Amino acid sequence: MSEKIVVVERVFAADSHMVWRALTEKELMKQWYVDIQEFRLEVGFKFEFLAGEPDGRQWNHLCEITEVVPETKLVHTWAYEGYSGVSYVTWELFPEDENTRLKLTHTGIETFPADVPELAVHNFEAGWDDLVNNSLKEFLEKK
Repeated sequence: MSEKIVVVERVFAADSHMVWRALTEKELMKQWYVDIQEFRLEVGFKFEFLAGEPDGRQWNHLCEITEVVPETKLVHTWAYEGYSGVSYVTWELFPEDENTRLKLTHTGIETFPADVPELAVHNFEAGWDDLVNNSLKEFLEKK
């Protein structure tokens, strides 16, 4: 089983504090990412959310925070209710003058069932690319 990794990097015209808040405060997260009931920056904290195509299938995402380095790094699991496999999403922030470089890395995608087309690596590439390069970019430009 070959490892499947998705990496998306972008430099935002925002300081790392603002980018970190966008990634970790549920009221800000729902403006560009997902609407979750509860979110705490604690290792071991579990959260879940429904997401998918607006008029199509909704997937219950099951996540658990595994590492927190304030304003620098957040790692959490990424799994789906009813499906085998666990992957990991890492968000890393790198201050660059007044800007911030975000590096998102999603590993372990190959652990998901290969016979489920929606869980193919190209869908993760497209999804993360859209979230980082469109949704998050637009959100931070309004701040």
